[in-house]
Amino acid sequence: MIFIAAPLEPFKRLRFDWPLLTAAVAHLLLALSFVIVLALATTRAQAQDIVCSGSNLVDTLAEEQPDALAQIMAEAEAVPNGESLLWRVEKGSSEPSWLYGTMHVSDPRVVEMTDAARDAYDRADTIVVEVKEVADLESAMAALMTDPSLTMLPDGKTISDLLSAENLAELEAVLDERGLPLSFFTRMKPWLIFSMISIPDCEMQRRASGLEFLDMKLAGEALQRGKRLEGLETIEEQVSILSNLPLDVQVTLLADTAALGPVLDDVYVTMTELYLDQNIALYMPLIMSAAVNPDVADDKTGIYARFERDLIDTRNHTMAERVQPMLESGNAFIAVGALHLPGEEGLVALLRDAGYTVTPVR
Repeated sequence: MIFIAAPLEPFKRLRFDWPLLTAAVAHLLLALSFVIVLALATTRAQAQDIVCSGSNLVDTLAEEQPDALAQIMAEAEAVPNGESLLWRVEKGSSEPSWLYGTMHVSDPRVVEMTDAARDAYDRADTIVVEVKEVADLESAMAALMTDPSLTMLPDGKTISDLLSAENLAELEAVLDERGLPLSFFTRMKPWLIFSMISIPDCEMQRRASGLEFLDMKLAGEALQRGKRLEGLETIEEQVSILSNLPLDVQVTLLADTAALGPVLDDVYVTMTELYLDQNIALYMPLIMSAAVNPDVADDKTGIYARFERDLIDTRNHTMAERVQPMLESGNAFIAVGALHLPGEEGLVALLRDAGYTVTPVR
């Protein structure tokens, strides 16, 4: 793995594993959607006027470091099952079902879906999403907030007690840009704050203006049309992964996220463009290569590595197990975050291991 220095220089400031934070946001953005309620104090723009800033890191590398990009693309080509968002799932005499990789955002280009995916969704009897509660997100938010252990610091601690003066100033600056006072967050767990500031301002504004993100739209439309709606996880299960991180790890992730500033917008734009190109396999090799800093390569603890497994691999196995009864009935449309699909322990591989024929549809 290479270390890219030029266009992604801010990554060198990180003490922990930036790809893990990126994966946390990408995988759990659905569960983290309830932090959007905190953005209601920001200026509400008309949805059509909201534009996301940031640069596509692939384009930057192509221009400035083509050799580095070539190596990253070679690594992406070695990732199995990263070439499509839509997959046909078949086994025995059951009617075929469909597996579709989503992006948990409200970007109109993402929400529109591909023609093939829209056709499969329209014909499906059962719609399966990561979290069924997304169809009534406000109630899910309220339920989560009744358990302070998930969101609030213990023993009277405040965020000011946990961050250095420098880190606290960086956090306050990020919040100020969004019109949010630091005092509003003083008792919140660091995971909740770094989750919020990891979501680009354009996405926060789109949500605040009333636009639905893709998974919410799919779930709501399913209920409106009388389709059966199922979920593979609960919001509490997703949020608990972050809430149960050791507090010192949460603090480090918060400090590093606040320090990155505009780079977060670049990551978001890059992730969206790769998704629209159906080039899922390139995403993690790109971020991993950008983030490997020789000075901190050995900083991971056993707990941190375990969290990485829980975040991705363990959840994939859980999803693969829970979705099989729904596949047995046939004609299901399963929509999960696109990064759950590729890889040796991705959902496509796991379903094949379970005896299903899984075929890409472009």
